[in-house]
Amino acid sequence: MREFLDNLLPALRDNVWLQAATIIVVALIAAKVLDFLITRFLAVWAKRTDTDLDDRLIATLHRPIFVSVVLIGFWLAILRLPGDERLIGNGVKILKTIAVLMWATFASRAVAIVLEALGRLEGRASFVEPRTVALFKNVAKVILLGGAVYFLLLSWGIDVGGWMVSAGVLGLVLGLAAKDTLSNLFAGLFILADAPYKEGDFINLDSGDRGQVTKIGLRSTRLLTRDDIEITVPNAVIANAKIVNETGGPWKKERVRVKVGAGYGCDISHVRSVLVRIAADNEYVAEHPEPRVRLRALGDSGLQFELLCWIEEPVLRGRTLDSLYEAVYNRFREEGIEIPFPKRDVYLHRVAEGD
Repeated sequence: MREFLDNLLPALRDNVWLQAATIIVVALIAAKVLDFLITRFLAVWAKRTDTDLDDRLIATLHRPIFVSVVLIGFWLAILRLPGDERLIGNGVKILKTIAVLMWATFASRAVAIVLEALGRLEGRASFVEPRTVALFKNVAKVILLGGAVYFLLLSWGIDVGGWMVSAGVLGLVLGLAAKDTLSNLFAGLFILADAPYKEGDFINLDSGDRGQVTKIGLRSTRLLTRDDIEITVPNAVIANAKIVNETGGPWKKERVRVKVGAGYGCDISHVRSVLVRIAADNEYVAEHPEPRVRLRALGDSGLQFELLCWIEEPVLRGRTLDSLYEAVYNRFREEGIEIPFPKRDVYLHRVAEGD
């Protein structure tokens, strides 16, 4: 063994190729040892936590740590080799490119893991929710892509300032040419972030359109009306519109109002009890909150009542009203309650002859 080392040391001193190979071998061994020590230490620490977020991040660290140390070894080995300085410089630039791409990929994966974990923390990260995870992922990818391109340009010695000026001018031209498209794009991002509604909600616009949100895109929002007609509304329009979200609030339930008239002379308590029973027997009416009846006005032709009851979701409103009006008509006829209608008394005045 001693003789082998005695022969190896002079060879290392005189042979730069052997020196470079030795550096690469040492870098491979060091990369494996360092990767093992760091991840093993972090893994022990991660076991003490209740979340799997750190475990997933540590799992993605193996390759970047190992490859980074190996790239450093190749860099030192290349510097030991004789040859054209331009060729050696290009080799170093290639190593830097690999490092930038590798760490950009790791950062993208790490951001995705963190955002998914935050999206699952109900009430603890209000700015990140399951519906906005995709938005934040896309924004993070754009930022990381821009950073990766910036460092790649620096690695190859390209003038970043000139490129940024050119990109600014090009962005200004494209912004003016695609003003409406960009307006819809940014409005879509604001809608996803602010969330005045989400897919599946029933909304009413100030234009009179009402429907269920089927898709929220970056350019437009699609509504499906009760007539099974799809309406596509540009996000720039819907972002500036007054929106009534029927599914918003603490629950999806919605209150429906049934206006009913009863003739003068009827028993008000009897009318109230009949209307409450009608609502209680209806299959579409929710049990809680309980239905209630209000006497709204003393009309020209009769008493004006209003039956207030709740349905489980807005999509049931049409069939519920149809069912309730039919039940009111049939039950009032059975109970002998008159449903008033406008009446007019006409007086004929006879004009005497000769007048």
